[in-house]
Amino acid sequence: MNDMTPTSSKEGANPRAVIGGNNPPDPLDEALAPYGDFITEAESWLDGTQVTTAAQMKAVDDLAKEIKAAEKAVSTARDAATKPLHAAWQAEIARWKPTLEDLDRIKKGLAALVSAFKVRLKAEQDAAARKARAEADRKRREAEEATRTAAAGDIEAQRAAAQAQAEAKAARKAASAAGKDRVKGVRTVTRYEFESHKAALHDIAKNDRDALTDFVEEYVRRHHKNRVIAGVRVWEEQEAY
Repeated sequence: MNDMTPTSSKEGANPRAVIGGNNPPDPLDEALAPYGDFITEAESWLDGTQVTTAAQMKAVDDLAKEIKAAEKAVSTARDAATKPLHAAWQAEIARWKPTLEDLDRIKKGLAALVSAFKVRLKAEQDAAARKARAEADRKRREAEEATRTAAAGDIEAQRAAAQAQAEAKAARKAASAAGKDRVKGVRTVTRYEFESHKAALHDIAKNDRDALTDFVEEYVRRHHKNRVIAGVRVWEEQEAY
């Protein structure tokens, strides 16, 4: 039995006829009920064998008419069941929308108030962090050189090397602290503008041909009926529906 075929009353008791059985009938089962036999018969035809006679053609056409009616009945039942749910969903979305939109406007307004100051502050912090890293790198090189050249028997050289190492360590800590001191709420965004659509098209054709092919195929699919497109052959043929 096909999943769409409604259960025959002969195969089980009607739930509403059972004591305490107050469940309403399933709208899907109700919509399919008049078409169960047609669906079963249609499935028996779908064995891969093509129609070869006028009588067979008429039989299949008659079945197709009933299947189309079943499809319409199920679609109608579906709409009747889902439209109230969809309407309720739309109403609830509409209830929340103004508040969310207003909060978004407030959020963006506050961000706009501090944007210029934060961008300038971040630039200053970035410059300070770069300077601290450069200083730490210089101190590290000095410490390495002092350690390498200090003779074991030269106490002053050893003391100078130790001092250089301590300064290098302090510089590393300062650079680390500078790297952590960051203004919050600033992000890097990437923007673009066209300088030449033609150049961009040629670049896409050269470096991302699949993307261009997808666009061309979709464009032709949508427009092949209403205008002539170079490189595209369009024809008509007959088919059953």
